Parts: sequence; C-alpha cells; structure tokens
Amino acid sequence: MADSSEGEEEGKLTGGNQQLVVDDDLREMAKKAAWSVSSCKPGNGVASLRDDNLDTFWQSDGAQPHLVNIQFQKKVKLQLVVLYVDFKLDESYTPSKISIRAGDGFHNLKEIKAVELVKPTGWVYISLSGSDPRETFVNTFMLQIAVLSNHLNGRDTHVRQIKVYGPRPNPIPHQPFQFTSTEFITYSTIR
Repeated sequence: MADSSEGEEEGKLTGGNQQLVVDDDLREMAKKAAWSVSSCKPGNGVASLRDDNLDTFWQSDGAQPHLVNIQFQKKVKLQLVVLYVDFKLDESYTPSKISIRAGDGFHNLKEIKAVELVKPTGWVYISLSGSDPRETFVNTFMLQIAVLSNHLNGRDTHVRQIKVYGPRPNPIPHQPFQFTSTEFITYSTIR
C-alpha cells in the first residue's frame, strides 16, 4: 500500500498518487453499501463517485458541509478511505478540510479523522487506524465523509472517486477461496 501521500504532517496531506495502489490484504467494501450525498448538481451525483472514471465527479449544490453517507446493512470493519481529487482541474472546487465520521446511524456519528488537504492531485489515502497500534480498523454501520471547506474559499465541491477498504476476511493471502473448518485450514498450505 502506498503511504498516506507524499508529505503528511499532523492531519495534513499534500500531493496525491496518480496510481491507486492498495495492499492485497484489503478489499473494497463500498459495493455492499447504500450511498447518499447531501446535495448534487443534476448529472453529478453518487453514480459519478462510483463509476471508476476520473473524468466524472460528484458536485455538491448547497451549503457546507457537503456530505457523502455510506451505510452498511451490517457492521463492517473499515480500514482505509481513498479519494481522488484534482486541484489542477477543479481549483476552488477541491476539498481542503475533510472530516470522517463513523457510527450506527445519523444519530450518533463521531469524528474519527480530520484531514487537511493541501492542493492535492491524485489518490489521497486516509487511514482510519487510531493512535493505538491495536486499533487498525473501525467497526461501524455507517461512514460519513464531510467536506468542511474548499481551497480558495470555494462553495461547492468536486470529488472524482471514493473507495472504502476493509480487511480481507481470508487469513491466508492470495487464496481465492476460504476454508471454514479447522481441519481444512490445517491442510491448506504446503510447507
């Protein structure tokens, strides 16, 4: 997996990666979720965030904060949020302060990460790990990404892609299937 970005200070991310690179032990979780946004311009809604096309984008249409809500049917473990933003193309539409919140639903969301982006262009990696080394993921029903402010005091925002990753449940990497019985797991590798 790539580091958070080129330069990372206390909650500040600069740069961005042109290629999306994620560890093999992580899997994309967002397909299992219901997505919603606080507002959008016609033709620039949730579908533009999830279409794997860097030329399309979600564009908000309303007052800040601009929200992306990701709700799961059951509690999931989430470890990494990856955003594609492009300051060179979007200028004042580019997010500068982002808050990531988690909870059981809208009623009890708590901020778990606050990040400041400095003229990002490319994939920006935001780890959901806590300060305690044992906290490698967040166990939640809902994740909310809030764009608190934009570069150059822009009003609306552009986010081109969002990916959400959690740990792969398979304890044996590079194995396309998962054994469930202890006996099969015992004989699943060659020494």
